[in-house]
Amino acid sequence: VIVTSDSNFSMAVAYHASELRIPVFVIMSTSTSPARVKKCREYGAMVISYGTTTKDSQVHARRLAQENGYLYLEEEDSAVYLSGLGTVGLEMYEQVPKLDAVIFPAGGHCGLLAGSAAALKHLNPHIAVIGVESESFPVLQQSLKAGHPIEDQACSNHHFYGDVSGLCFGSNSLQLTGKLVDKVVAVREEDILISMLRLLEYERATVDAEGAIGLAALVAGKLPELKGKRVAIVICSGNLELHLLQQCIARALTLENRVCRFSLVLPDCPGDISKLLELLAREETRVLDIKQERTFVTTELFTVEVTCTVETRDKIHTAQLRNALLERYPTVVWTER
Repeated sequence: VIVTSDSNFSMAVAYHASELRIPVFVIMSTSTSPARVKKCREYGAMVISYGTTTKDSQVHARRLAQENGYLYLEEEDSAVYLSGLGTVGLEMYEQVPKLDAVIFPAGGHCGLLAGSAAALKHLNPHIAVIGVESESFPVLQQSLKAGHPIEDQACSNHHFYGDVSGLCFGSNSLQLTGKLVDKVVAVREEDILISMLRLLEYERATVDAEGAIGLAALVAGKLPELKGKRVAIVICSGNLELHLLQQCIARALTLENRVCRFSLVLPDCPGDISKLLELLAREETRVLDIKQERTFVTTELFTVEVTCTVETRDKIHTAQLRNALLERYPTVVWTER
């Protein structure tokens, strides 16, 4: 078997082919992250780097398949493939009784949304099926408006969005979505990041943008009509590189004002830094980082500029800290996020 790209589909094929003892080749572009290459190799796949884009890799994979008699697999727009994706809708219907609404990730790759909508609407036409995509790259909404699949190249190259980016599967997916999906909403990147943080904190679930984008619609207040109803959200992907996960969580904490930074100028005398730290301790804040600058200070001589990064409980706690600092140090400068 031979597959291409660095998508979740390729990793899934690599995993199951290895489990079934079927030799599998994965062709990836040279821009693929080392973590994804490593993961596919650990699953037992033979990974070949070729081309600078996914299209280059696909052309190479098809040529290798034809020359060597390999089975070339790719995500399709066929009824059979969409039926396979639709089993997610079947499972949710069986496991969660009396559903009022189900929220799915959307974007360019709307096959999961379309296939599951077909299953859910067949079982119960009254279940609302909702798709959620990024406000920055509203590929599905643009495709529905245009009446044919379109591609946002900027989104295709955005590693954060992963499998919700790129080209729609085809006319079948788009037709099913337009016919069966009740609503498609778009959310901000900030809402996705905060949803990733919520899932990690409350559910201990590590997810990527595709996995968190459904919850983001609720966090952002995009679906007020669902309040008090029985709602299920599809959390379908957790393939996020560690370095990117770290950046996402750090950014989400700053968006929620739970990690903040301020700077102030103190006399360069013994004990002044200690008094600042005592104030921070009384306010029950956690100091993450503290830096002192003496050489490039533009204020009066024999002073030190202190920059602190601290962690607080929430926005209210941050406001209390800010007031306490201003009361003691009127010249404190707060770094806006």
